[in-house]
Amino acid sequence: MRGSANDPRPTPGHRGVRRTAGPLAVAALLVPLLGAAPPAGAPRPSADGLQAAFTAAAAEYHVPQSVLLGVSYIQSRWDAHGGAPSVSGGYGPMHLTDARTALAGAAHHGDSSEDARGDSARPAVNTAAAVPTNAQLPARLKTLTKAAGLTGIPAARLRTDAAANVRGGAALLAAAQKALGVPASADPARWYGAVAKFSGADDSATAASYANDVFDVIRGGETRTTDAGQRVTLAASPSVAPDRTQLSAAGLRTVSAAGTECPSTISCEWVPAPYEEFGDGDYGNHDLGDRPASQSIKYIVIHDTEGTWDGVLNLVQDPTYVSWNYTLRSTDGLVAQHVKAKDVAWHAGNWYVNAKSIGLEHEGFLAAPDAWYTEAMYRSSARLVKYLSAKYGIPLDRQHILGHDNVPGPTTSTIPGMHTDPGPYWDWQHYFTLLGRPFKATAGAHGGLVTILPDYAANRPVYTGCVTSGVACADHGSSEVRLYSAPDETSALIKDIGARPTGAASTIDVNDVGSRVSTGQQYAVAERKGDWTAIWYLGQKAWFKNPAKKPTAVNATGLVVTPKAGATSIPVYGRAYPEASAYPSTVPAQAVSPLSYTLPAGQSYVVGDKLPGEYYYAVTFTTDSHQVVKGKDLYYQIQFGHRVEYVRAADVKVTRSFR
Repeated sequence: MRGSANDPRPTPGHRGVRRTAGPLAVAALLVPLLGAAPPAGAPRPSADGLQAAFTAAAAEYHVPQSVLLGVSYIQSRWDAHGGAPSVSGGYGPMHLTDARTALAGAAHHGDSSEDARGDSARPAVNTAAAVPTNAQLPARLKTLTKAAGLTGIPAARLRTDAAANVRGGAALLAAAQKALGVPASADPARWYGAVAKFSGADDSATAASYANDVFDVIRGGETRTTDAGQRVTLAASPSVAPDRTQLSAAGLRTVSAAGTECPSTISCEWVPAPYEEFGDGDYGNHDLGDRPASQSIKYIVIHDTEGTWDGVLNLVQDPTYVSWNYTLRSTDGLVAQHVKAKDVAWHAGNWYVNAKSIGLEHEGFLAAPDAWYTEAMYRSSARLVKYLSAKYGIPLDRQHILGHDNVPGPTTSTIPGMHTDPGPYWDWQHYFTLLGRPFKATAGAHGGLVTILPDYAANRPVYTGCVTSGVACADHGSSEVRLYSAPDETSALIKDIGARPTGAASTIDVNDVGSRVSTGQQYAVAERKGDWTAIWYLGQKAWFKNPAKKPTAVNATGLVVTPKAGATSIPVYGRAYPEASAYPSTVPAQAVSPLSYTLPAGQSYVVGDKLPGEYYYAVTFTTDSHQVVKGKDLYYQIQFGHRVEYVRAADVKVTRSFR
């Protein structure tokens, strides 16, 4: 039976304990990395070597160069990732997949005890994740082997040699064109069907969405310097009009989008999470609701799956497990919807946030920086988020488009166990550029706020704990900037008393968010000194390196809160629950419990939203007792640390920050 509504216990979060990649995940990700580095003394390619490789491969396999470049851009943005595989086992600029690297199951990261539901009115939900068995891997995860057969190039070289990888991709495109019975035309418009097949999708909607993305890039053009310093250009061809009728010859299955809530620009299928009663009055794995009529939807929460597509989809269909609204596939950007927007999924570890959010899971691993996210997935996700933002009035900023690592612990006891995905390797600037809201300066040199904005590729802080505790993670671009107690990189890191109640220092572990800020987050400036900027963070003055020639933040202005006059400090909350007098007799009042943090006088924090106290009571399978309780007390959501938090409006003064 579920306990009483006031039972104290840890409040929940995502799929069970997210550990550093487990044995199966580690083996799957590391096997292909052996020998991935180029031999010692190997000559560095010229800055235009990759461009020449595209030219040569296009000529060899009679594929229009624009098609080859367009496909590669959607696969990898032309990056080689040092020969490391993506989350779905894809290598190199063409993202050629090797089945041996796609067996990572459902491992989880961190030492999280978070339970995904996050409702202290109910016992913790089951989050034990079984590793799914999947001996028969789909063809989309075996394209590197096929490319090796077509080109005669050894698989090891296709994984590590970018030029060879491009040749492999060209061979696959040529083979797809031949299989469709279409001549190897010099006209890019005649390659629509082959591009759709190259996606690896087994349904026509996903293949078409992928091909449309490729041809959008061909029409618009792109120029970029890759992670290996290669300058690649795809000249715009705005008049290219692809022959979409070719798709009918591709022999792909038709998937109905009926029941889904997705934009027409992405491929979406309905894979429902079960709302089922089982056991002694227990049920799962979400709650029925009436959003947005009964309560507003304020947030979209970005997660990574910590497992591969098939295993994760098995889990969300388990009624004893947890749930989220959408899952996005790495190889081709396919979207599966599991929970309607009107209903409440159990995904964020904070019941207040769950009740007001939509959760998106992206196939990926936090603690595997080289298991990179594909461009196809970033683009599908951005289109879905833009659609949801427009439909539900969700602002496109970092206080409403949250990472799971930005969701607050609802009570003091839950803070150490909160999840940390998608982590420092999610490219927030690129993501918001795709959303049409790239971060940029909005104030002059003395703006009172800063927006965190490092150069993702060049920003490479050292993290530990990706595979072995204390061992450095792979060198990789990052969206996050480290915070110090003084303007000196040898000084102590900022402490997080919520995560470490003993007062122990924060660490550089990849799952420790106690002394980190992330791209797009905004903070009030406390001081500037040379190449350093100080901000108010977790009740402390926190310093980060911000040199003028290589800035990691840009100036901004906006609304901030400070404690009202006369208060030495004010409480900080992890949820915005109503006052006790707002609850009807049929709903047990939930504690408005402050966290271990306080906001001291003299400090300012950026406002994200003004919100009424609200609680969704839903502890039974039948919905007749479900109620939304709304109070008179108002709260401000603020960017307090790496995570957002809440303060009572009655405790603070709101001002616009200028300096």
